[in-house]
Amino acid sequence: MNRFLTSLPIVALTATITAGGQLGAITPALANQTLVQLSESDQNWVMPGKNYNSDNFSKLGQINSDNVKQLRAAWSFSTGVLNGHEGAPLVVDGKMYVHGAFPNTTFALDLKDPSRILWQHKPKQDPVARSVACCDIVNRGLAYWPGDGRVPPLILKTQLDGHVVALNATTGEEYWKIENSDIKVGSTLTIAPYVVKDLVIIGSSGAELGVRGYVTAYDVKTGSMAWRAFATGSDEAMLIGDDFNASNPHYGQKGLGLQTWEGDAWKIGGGTNWGWYAYDPGVDLLYYGTGNPAPWNETMRPGDNKWTMTIFAREASSGKAKFGYQKTPHDEWDYAGVNVMMLSEQKDKAGKTRKLLTHPDRNGIVYTLDRTNGELVSADKIDDTVNVFTHVDLKTGVPVRNPEYATRMDHTGRDICPSAMGYHNQGHDSYDPNKQLFFMGINHICMDWEPFMLPYRAGQFFVGATLNMYPGPKGDRQGFEGLGQIKAYNSITGEFKWEKMERFAVWGGTLATAGNLVFYGTLDGFIKARHSDSGELLWKFKLPSGVIGYPITYEHAGTQYVAIMYGVGGWPGVGLVFDLQDPTAGLGAVGAFKNLQHYTQMGGGVMVFSLNGQSPFDNVSVGEYGG
Repeated sequence: MNRFLTSLPIVALTATITAGGQLGAITPALANQTLVQLSESDQNWVMPGKNYNSDNFSKLGQINSDNVKQLRAAWSFSTGVLNGHEGAPLVVDGKMYVHGAFPNTTFALDLKDPSRILWQHKPKQDPVARSVACCDIVNRGLAYWPGDGRVPPLILKTQLDGHVVALNATTGEEYWKIENSDIKVGSTLTIAPYVVKDLVIIGSSGAELGVRGYVTAYDVKTGSMAWRAFATGSDEAMLIGDDFNASNPHYGQKGLGLQTWEGDAWKIGGGTNWGWYAYDPGVDLLYYGTGNPAPWNETMRPGDNKWTMTIFAREASSGKAKFGYQKTPHDEWDYAGVNVMMLSEQKDKAGKTRKLLTHPDRNGIVYTLDRTNGELVSADKIDDTVNVFTHVDLKTGVPVRNPEYATRMDHTGRDICPSAMGYHNQGHDSYDPNKQLFFMGINHICMDWEPFMLPYRAGQFFVGATLNMYPGPKGDRQGFEGLGQIKAYNSITGEFKWEKMERFAVWGGTLATAGNLVFYGTLDGFIKARHSDSGELLWKFKLPSGVIGYPITYEHAGTQYVAIMYGVGGWPGVGLVFDLQDPTAGLGAVGAFKNLQHYTQMGGGVMVFSLNGQSPFDNVSVGEYGG
């Protein structure tokens, strides 16, 4: 392990951005700066979350609250795959890069003529990967690295079978390929890669099969490993820094990746990270969350189970952990803590400007931390129906449990809110810095939980609980609707400016724009636009299939477009996708979403919108063969 701890030399570039948002003259500097410049351009959507703040916010306002009703479909593209489509495409330098669920084909489209596929990469994978994927065979997206004059610009992708692949962004040819995860033990990849400097950051999946989680940085030019940090185990294996939690020693410091587990349980203890990242170049810190401990049955793993369920800040160059805040010690509800991390600079209640990180967690709490040192600033309930905790003690950071909703053996826990799906899951939400509001897609789902004992067998599911799920108290429990919400939240005051109920969970996330709009997709197949000040529904469009990804927006040739992937699936769609009937199947999702089949069916693709449907095809000769 130690041979991988040396940080890579940074030999990269910066590129000037032309008025059209394209790469211009290349000068030596950090690749980081190139991506920052690209992300600031309205013509691009160059990384998950739009920028390193990961705030899904666009300064574009051509489409706004006054004219959004004029949005019409401009063009569409089918991926040819019918499973769930999470995440969003990338837009770089006049091209759109589209990913898909297994078999993880990648497409490059020319925005001047989207009818033409510039290239496609169709990997051949071991089909066994399908059988060990937890919750549908989804993928959350791609990453882009801009090249350095010697190595070409690259598109980075993950494959369900555990491989990471770098593609020439111009030709689609494989540049390098490495194996990150071993499907024989149930370790797969669904995460979107994340580029920082000349590194590509890759997470892990498979906690439901007892996979020990880790995050890895690879040299983006060669695929060689720079560092790897585990979620459990020794301080050396976890890359715990010398000053780890120095500002908050009450969070815990050294030796806890072993001491908070019984025996060798940490070796099969989960803590995978398959969600989203954020990065602060000013302090060189990478932020992400680790997931649930394994198995779900809490009786089988006494202790706090550190460092699962943790918000980590690591030095991107070395992987060394600067701080870690465990949100749910000894998790007993599968509240995997991998959700979105959104960065902002705001004045706290004392009027001090602070660099903040806000994270809506599965456990029903939305956390805000000082991202320079990990200090807990606020911890508010996502909804007042959260009942597993009474509150979070801001001095200790520990949630105060309500014992009525525990999941101990020989006991069926009832009406536990939130369910294992959380009041927030993998959706990538947005933050409007002008309004200082976070726009969150919410699950409103509760559950009954009956634990059971089981042995660990490599490559087999290692859960130990039977779940029944149903709408939360504000939903229709008889009709199995009212399973979701959309909310506008102020992390400083703790207040929700507005909230609206939805028929199903708002699973994919949100997009905020300077046009006073928040866009999002729904499981029943709509893309919607609401006024970001009031939540008023201003526009919607019925898509070919349900949505579990998030919208993006970009400008091309003077026109603003909004794009969204459609394709129902993921955890909420497993019953529909795999034709399951037992309400406890799909780890409880089948029963909760049994009505989904009455509103949408499987599909897969991208739909793009503009005012009055303006598109390259307004010139009818575009895409024609002979006129």
